[in-house]
Amino acid sequence: MGFLVEDDFLFMTLLYDFYGALLTDKQREIFEMYYLNDYSLGEISEILDISRQGVYDALKRAEDSLEFYEEKLGLVKKHQEMMKKIEKIKECIKLIKEREKDEEILKIIEDMARELEELNP
Repeated sequence: MGFLVEDDFLFMTLLYDFYGALLTDKQREIFEMYYLNDYSLGEISEILDISRQGVYDALKRAEDSLEFYEEKLGLVKKHQEMMKKIEKIKECIKLIKEREKDEEILKIIEDMARELEELNP
């Protein structure tokens, strides 16, 4: 898919940040237990009193749903592209600040840098 996140685990949690509210309550619960709280499928099975296969199926459906939402909406990809562009702009601002001597221009550049920081903390 060409995303900036190489790790599948991290990518799933990123998808969850964007689309988690669209999952069912049960899918959210199982997803959070597995990805965010580091429970094994067996542990989730015991806690929720459902079969390990049931946990696996619900988790797989949640993952498939998150990937489907991203495929259709592309919010994560757009967000990552925006963050990449912000980083590039910040690098340019840093370079300009190092070379610029005019105090008025430096003030404008500082304001721009501050606004970028608000977009990308």
